[in-house]
Amino acid sequence: MICTYRTMKKRGMQRNEEVGLFTKPSIMPPSFKPCLVNNSSGDPGLFVPFSFYNRAIAFDLGDIYNLSSREILKLSHIFISHTHMDHFAGFDRLLRIILGREKTVYLYGPKGFLGNIEGKLSGYSWNLVKNFSNQLIIHATEISANTLTSQKYLLHNRFKPTSAPLKKPFSHHMIHDESSLKINTSVLDHGIPSLGFALKEKFRINIRKDAIKTLGLIPGKWLYRFKQAMFEEYDPASIIDVPCSENSPTPLKNYKFQDLVDQITIITKGQKIAYVTDVAYTASNVEKIISLARGADHLFIESAFLEKDMGHAIAKRHLTARQAGEIAGLADAKRFTLFHFSPRYQNAEHLFYNEAMEAYARSNASKEP
Repeated sequence: MICTYRTMKKRGMQRNEEVGLFTKPSIMPPSFKPCLVNNSSGDPGLFVPFSFYNRAIAFDLGDIYNLSSREILKLSHIFISHTHMDHFAGFDRLLRIILGREKTVYLYGPKGFLGNIEGKLSGYSWNLVKNFSNQLIIHATEISANTLTSQKYLLHNRFKPTSAPLKKPFSHHMIHDESSLKINTSVLDHGIPSLGFALKEKFRINIRKDAIKTLGLIPGKWLYRFKQAMFEEYDPASIIDVPCSENSPTPLKNYKFQDLVDQITIITKGQKIAYVTDVAYTASNVEKIISLARGADHLFIESAFLEKDMGHAIAKRHLTARQAGEIAGLADAKRFTLFHFSPRYQNAEHLFYNEAMEAYARSNASKEP
């Protein structure tokens, strides 16, 4: 059974990819829950909804009809590996859904990406944009080996750029950084540049519900602001006001920021996921993927062919299941999911995982002293 976003929603469960079973969520749910948009032979795409916020990010935009309009509207940042049709055709559906909304969407892609975006946008007539009161902004960034090139496209300007693209140096792999997480990339080879991505939560904040109750505090939006203040390294000595229960003599209680952190939170290591698709099995690619995905809690990695069809994998610059498992092991990924199976295979998921898990185990064993 494939863990797609649709099947996960129906079951309210999460999949243990290493054993192929669905298990109940842990007591402390993760901050974000990545899941493939389609089954393993469908268009690549990873949807990452955030557990506690009305927000999501995505990696690749192939066929996204498994995502509802509501889910698409949650998207704030989208990272495109490359613009082959099966990775980018969903841009049109995205645009159709967000049109008329007051919204800014950030998209990232490889060399030539701005031209691809502009080609998509120029394919439509925008003579009716005066009828839209809301402003839609598409902020696109093109990633090359050492440069980030960004451009804004505004609906009210018929998506035509109003200035020259902004260029800045790029040398440390990080393409997005915010208070709670960062996203790194690596430029890989698929005959054309294909980007791999890693999302890393800086650290994880778990709110102790028992402590909230004991202190007589009321959960609410203030907890979101409180978490953000922690990520932004708020002054520990600052005094903050927190809403209290009806039984309290005052509607607000004053706490020193650090005291409240100590009493109601548990800080744990942040979650890391990595997404790699459409890459040739070369020494350079393998080295870059291992560096990008090292220590990932969950690696999503393409596996287009079985080992018996190695010739096709080489010719089309894709990975086999054995190669994907080997890379996952060398990267010390805690778990992995295979996807992007060639349509030549039918009901062969177990064969892919058998090959990948055997290689994964060998890779781990080879690192033991």
